[in-house]
Amino acid sequence: VQLQASGGGLVQAGGSLRLSCAASGRTFINYGWFRQAPGKEREFVAAGSWSGGITYYADYAESVKGRFTISRDHAKNTVWLQMNALKPGDTGVYYCAAGMTRTTWPHRYDYWGQGTQVTVSS
Repeated sequence: VQLQASGGGLVQAGGSLRLSCAASGRTFINYGWFRQAPGKEREFVAAGSWSGGITYYADYAESVKGRFTISRDHAKNTVWLQMNALKPGDTGVYYCAAGMTRTTWPHRYDYWGQGTQVTVSS
């Protein structure tokens, strides 16, 4: 099982990025996005649960609500994180995760991608 995260980069404040997380080896129901800034602990960003092409659960950290959207392409077994109105505080390494539990807790996820760097300049 592998999760391949990509899509990070350098963007000015107010800009947008879309991260992707391609899963191979199996199909999961529950996915999450987390981020880690230098010197800080990994924190929850967004989580979602899908059955086929139907989203039946989505949750977001308060700091990103209204700006970020998690979605999934069932055919491609890929989860997306659309990030709009980015702020310097969104800077960090973003990780995708997958598992059997619907949760915002990182230790409850079974598989992790390698991380992709997002840098938002002011």
